[in-house]
Amino acid sequence: MSKIDYAQICSKILEVLPPRQKEVILRRFGLGIGTGKNQGETLESIGKDIGVTRERVRQIERDGFSSLKPELKKCQEAFRYFKDSLKKTGNLEKEEALLLELGGEKFQNQVYFLLTLGQDFERVGETNDFYSLWTIDKASWVSAQKTIDSIYEKLKKINRPLELKELNKLSSLTPAVLISYLGVSKKIQKNAKGLFGLKDWPEINPRKIKDKAFLVLKESQKPLHFTQVAGLINSALPQTVHNELIKDQRFVLVGRGIYALKEWGYEEGMVKDVISSILKTAGRPLGKEEVLEKTLKQRLVKENTVFLNLSNKKYFLRNSEGRYTIKEA
Repeated sequence: MSKIDYAQICSKILEVLPPRQKEVILRRFGLGIGTGKNQGETLESIGKDIGVTRERVRQIERDGFSSLKPELKKCQEAFRYFKDSLKKTGNLEKEEALLLELGGEKFQNQVYFLLTLGQDFERVGETNDFYSLWTIDKASWVSAQKTIDSIYEKLKKINRPLELKELNKLSSLTPAVLISYLGVSKKIQKNAKGLFGLKDWPEINPRKIKDKAFLVLKESQKPLHFTQVAGLINSALPQTVHNELIKDQRFVLVGRGIYALKEWGYEEGMVKDVISSILKTAGRPLGKEEVLEKTLKQRLVKENTVFLNLSNKKYFLRNSEGRYTIKEA
């Protein structure tokens, strides 16, 4: 945060206004409160309080800004600081981040007011795809949108979250500028581990229990019992987790209550189904130990469980050499 005294600057320039204009601006921007952010009052609430219409309040505010134009010379130090800060982030930054950076926790209202007052600063309102932001160059905003769209499409193809250093290879921007550009996007987000990806990816924005479970397994890189998964998800009941995992095709039950991710190569089905798949894939009779080895890579079960299924003559046949094949229907 800058050492510039924003409160003093605002107080000095507002001294020139008539009482009614000063009151409206103070209340609209929350400047009389002196702390935090988002403390400004609406046109309607001010109008009801002082006995005029909301449009009249708007006119008073507009007149006040016109009266402040000759006072802008008193704000030049702050304006230069704002511009220098925005230049470091590609000439634009998400409003929330910029106000916190410039004004800290206490003077965000004052910074917002001065940005609104400054002629070189333009606010772009929030949309479905972007957060509200401030810029000093419209061309940079156009460039940022193109960059975001390009990275969005590349992430869709890669289909996994990326670290900043990986993401930076997808553009020619500096890390600071790239972070600023991505910071205004709602389509691309960063998770708690600093990975960037699409907002609807469970690794980035896990909302449901099953998505949080997916993320837990992804991070563990090994099968886990559903009670372990529940323990790694805050406020999740084990039975709820079990119910979600068993219904979702991304998870495979590989042991008694133990789940793995299907993307790791685990096949769905019971032990006999796994054995059938192994024999079918081999295309030749396999010995008992070979079937056991391959099955245990797919299922966390006891050896006897595998042998018991393999000895089921309803599904498998043992030839004279002691090797096994699938029984033809």
